[in-house]
Amino acid sequence: MNEPQNEWIDICQLSDIVPDTGVCALLDENRQVALFRLSHQDRVYAIGNHDPASGANVLSRGIIGDLQGERVVASPIYKHHYSLSTGRCLENPDLMVPAYQVQVSDGRVLVEKTAKKSLMATPKLRTEKPRLVLVGNGLAGMRMLEDLLEMAPDLYDIEVFGAEPHGNYNRILLSPVLSGDKSLHDIILHDAAWYQERHIRFHAGDSIVRIDRHRHQVVAASGYTTTYNRLVLATGSEPIMIPLEGINLEGVTAFRNLGDMNTMLTAAKQYTNAVVIGGGLLGLEAAHGLSRQGMKVTVIHLMDRLMDRQLDQEAANMLRSALEQRGITIRLHAETEKILGNSRVTSVRLKDGCEIPADLVVMATGIRPNIALAQSAGLHCERGLVVNDIMQTFDPRIFAVGECVQHRGVTYGLVEPLWGHAFVCASQLAERGSIRYQGAHMATQLKVSGIDVFSAGDLKSSQDTDDLIVRDTKRGIYKRLILNNNRIQGAVLYGDTRDGSWYSELIQDKTDISAYRNRLLFGQDFSLKRAS
Repeated sequence: MNEPQNEWIDICQLSDIVPDTGVCALLDENRQVALFRLSHQDRVYAIGNHDPASGANVLSRGIIGDLQGERVVASPIYKHHYSLSTGRCLENPDLMVPAYQVQVSDGRVLVEKTAKKSLMATPKLRTEKPRLVLVGNGLAGMRMLEDLLEMAPDLYDIEVFGAEPHGNYNRILLSPVLSGDKSLHDIILHDAAWYQERHIRFHAGDSIVRIDRHRHQVVAASGYTTTYNRLVLATGSEPIMIPLEGINLEGVTAFRNLGDMNTMLTAAKQYTNAVVIGGGLLGLEAAHGLSRQGMKVTVIHLMDRLMDRQLDQEAANMLRSALEQRGITIRLHAETEKILGNSRVTSVRLKDGCEIPADLVVMATGIRPNIALAQSAGLHCERGLVVNDIMQTFDPRIFAVGECVQHRGVTYGLVEPLWGHAFVCASQLAERGSIRYQGAHMATQLKVSGIDVFSAGDLKSSQDTDDLIVRDTKRGIYKRLILNNNRIQGAVLYGDTRDGSWYSELIQDKTDISAYRNRLLFGQDFSLKRAS
């Protein structure tokens, strides 16, 4: 290797590095560097090869990917993740590896001799802790708080306000609790003791109703007022309740929180008939849970197929058949006209005149970002509360995460993208932030025991796309991959979803699959084993 005068070291030909893998090279007698080439960008990263957690020179053999909005390599020994850009360890802020500038010139890979200065700033020493207020103790807000406490456990004096009268729970597992597959205890994530042990003041059941941005204060429904140096809004989303006649009758509910679930469980013990308005993901999970509780359930859906945003016709037909075999009635192309009853609901009337008996009506017709508090404070909102790439609102003291957020014109109604929100926001608050949120690819998986459904990407076919399809009617398996220029554009799986996460990664990374295209439908293990 020759060392140019500009302190760049000539390592190898770009073609010597297999795309989406790493190689080890020597910078000098004492320093090894791990180089990684990303196929979809044809970009090369370089970090130190020495894993500080294990003490071994192994990082070049790690798996590269995207985690929490950042390009990382996973150590093959301890499974710590190290940023390819900064060298920081995502799991342990005390661990770092050097990161080096890389350039590709005339097909050669050159690495700067001196490592980049760390972008991970050490928090400034203070005589008094700044005050952090978190509004909302749901999944996104509390994930942010967990990440922050791992990065900077003693940096802030923290206060948390929650609208519900209890600690944080895993809302995405409400459906298994409703169906009886899990207990309430199984989904509790942070009880009152968790906050106490970390000296966090937690106000359960006391919503923030006003933000005074000039005085840096928030006011709760109880009248309690507190100040903040940093404010994080994690107000989530609210269900869309169609303004039908009878919407306020007893027995009409959404399915978004513990209170809604308890309403449904109570009705299941006392009554017989349930109607679910909406045949999307949440509606079908509610229908399955109520059916498991012994109710006679009818699903009313306006469109021509169930989960019409996520499934194609064939997968939707298979799903409908499976649900009907479980005793759930499906009404497609059906529009609700009104909800009937005196004090309590008794039936639902469709626009075609048909009346369906109903002791319980569950409205599952979508969600919208809960931005009323942000709007009242004069923060810039569109469909959601607008944030930049570091999850900061137009007020630099105020950050936001979760379903209330709009980032680059996109709002999110699924949980996985919110983890990226949380980590980026926590990094900024910990004064260790060097990463930015780049958006997320969303995949959908139905949580109904015994029915496996997965969907990701764009399922629309065109003259530029090819469909790869496998059907196994006897086993109830259907797989469809939509390809565009030898890259997966979308995927829908029914009956066998084991490779869903792999297909999702290929979609997000826009990976060229031409080397194993004819084996792609048979899954990751078979495809990559034969390709290698």
